[in-house]
Amino acid sequence: LRALRGADLIACEDTRRTMKILSRYGIRTPLVSYHSFNEKERTRTLTERLSRGETVALVSDAGTPGISDPGYELIRSSLEAGFEIDVLPGATAFVPALLLSGFPPQPFLFEGFLPRRKGDRRRRL
Repeated sequence: LRALRGADLIACEDTRRTMKILSRYGIRTPLVSYHSFNEKERTRTLTERLSRGETVALVSDAGTPGISDPGYELIRSSLEAGFEIDVLPGATAFVPALLLSGFPPQPFLFEGFLPRRKGDRRRRL
């Protein structure tokens, strides 16, 4: 909640849905839509705002931005421009690591630990 309150702007998939959630916590940070239909255009606009020293928070309706949700373009562009990015972790550590790597999030497969036995491991791979 501190990150959302402290941001100059929140980029989100659906401003109405996000506003409903934020209003429960008294957060009045301005919102801008950021979805699959305007991702490239908004990435340019948001990168310009970042270059002026503003803080932009990126949220998705469900899940993590950039993982099956809009956000990869902004994350990649921000990393290339040298901006600092903070990924707020969820249930797993590999999602923030994947996002901060700059690699495309799709395709991505997490299989967990490989089998110990060589034959089983080879079949899995």
